[in-house]
Amino acid sequence: MATQLGEAKSSKELIISWEALPDDFQLEDKPVENTGQPILAGALRESLEISGFIQPRMLIASNFGLCAKLNGQFVVKAPDWVYVPSVNDVLEERKSYTPNLEGNIPAVVMEFLSDTDGEEYSFKRTYPPGKWFFYEQILQVPIYVIFDPNGGLLEFYKLENRRYELQQPDENGRHWIDFMGLFLGTWQGTKEARTGYWLRWWDEAGNLLPWAVEQIEQERQRVEQERQRAEQERQQKERLIAYLQSQGIDPNNLP
Repeated sequence: MATQLGEAKSSKELIISWEALPDDFQLEDKPVENTGQPILAGALRESLEISGFIQPRMLIASNFGLCAKLNGQFVVKAPDWVYVPSVNDVLEERKSYTPNLEGNIPAVVMEFLSDTDGEEYSFKRTYPPGKWFFYEQILQVPIYVIFDPNGGLLEFYKLENRRYELQQPDENGRHWIDFMGLFLGTWQGTKEARTGYWLRWWDEAGNLLPWAVEQIEQERQRVEQERQRAEQERQQKERLIAYLQSQGIDPNNLP
């Protein structure tokens, strides 16, 4: 069932409405462009999940269809990573997501650059519209991120007066996302046999949100430090006992 929210967003000849995809709608069966993309997307979600950030009504997905109806035709775009703050219904599985009809519009969409024709920057208005045009003018997503995994370049665009404006990072090379309460930035290292650049989250205090393998290592180091501390205490106690005995004092008879 269509909602009239999109009608107020119409501009010039564009008529936007929000409808659920029909059950028999054939989504484009486009394979992931390279094996690194799902790993990058999964790593972003993993650290959020471990930190306890993800709540039941949030929608965080990768290569997932976002829908709108433009001039009577369905448009579906599948960003490499998307964050929706709140959905109306918590479902175990979703085939697609229609903003306004099913919940909030996405707050953040990300695209990871590949060797294709630059669809991430396409402002094509005619059907089917380009991704940039779709995110900026149709969905009006507040934050659009374009990331080059090979070179490590992070482009962070913020919607201002219905246009994406490139934002400069802070002194640490990160971008603050107020409604998430987190910084987004780049990090270089190895995970899952992939060595290179990654997108990572930091909290307001500047602490890196860990991946599972990092959290396990942190716990291992904590246990090892505790073991070493206990061993040092044991050795100090033994030295004290030996000294008292050398002085003819029985440690067991001390007041």
